[in-house]
Amino acid sequence: MRKRVLIPLPTYGVDPTEIAIPWKLMHKKNYDLVFSTPTGEKGTADQIMLTGKHLGIFKSLLWARKDAREAYTEMEKQNSFCHPLKYSELNAADFDAILLPGGHDKKVKEYLESKLLQQLIVDFFRAEKPVAGICHGVILIARSIDPATQKSVLFNYKTTALLKLQELLAFNLTRLWMGDYYLTYPETTTEDEVLRVLATKEHFLKGPRPIQRDTAQNLKCGFVVKDRNYLSARWPGDVYNFATQFITMIENSEAL
Repeated sequence: MRKRVLIPLPTYGVDPTEIAIPWKLMHKKNYDLVFSTPTGEKGTADQIMLTGKHLGIFKSLLWARKDAREAYTEMEKQNSFCHPLKYSELNAADFDAILLPGGHDKKVKEYLESKLLQQLIVDFFRAEKPVAGICHGVILIARSIDPATQKSVLFNYKTTALLKLQELLAFNLTRLWMGDYYLTYPETTTEDEVLRVLATKEHFLKGPRPIQRDTAQNLKCGFVVKDRNYLSARWPGDVYNFATQFITMIENSEAL
């Protein structure tokens, strides 16, 4: 039976690397990859990350790499990507796993704040199915409150997420001409919000200094945290290791 993986997206603003590279690797495994957006409208990635426009002298450092841009171009032609399900149509019982990419454009808030997705994530955790979140996608998981405990599903899990130093560095490098583009929530950072829902601060793992991006041939540069059915990563520079580890989790999980 083909593995069926759910990939919810905002209508606009998903990070192209964090969605396209995992898609590419899972597509090669012949998984049934199902996309979803709030209204069933085709999603669109953050165009600044795809084109590098407005990033100025830091374009080569900040925009999506060539391999990610090429994978995104291939992915957006797929029928499944062009015809996503609505959030309201989703049921955890219909899928083997869920992937939650990130994105920092303000329009991703409809995704990060979706009560429908938060309840869905609770259902995935209760069923102990693989859940993977990268960058801002971990915020959505952190906000998923289990009614039985009144705590986040991450309360007793180890995790990582976009680091405060990464978020503030991107903001400070571009603030003069891009304002708070890199701060999805100017009042807080991803790391701070995730830390607030954990049983102990020691459960938030930062990993080595994020300088070099990983590749398909060099996974060691990518930092991920795996705890039981849950996998997390910090930024697009971890994405190959993240996607590879997620595939291993799916392969080792029980079929529907």
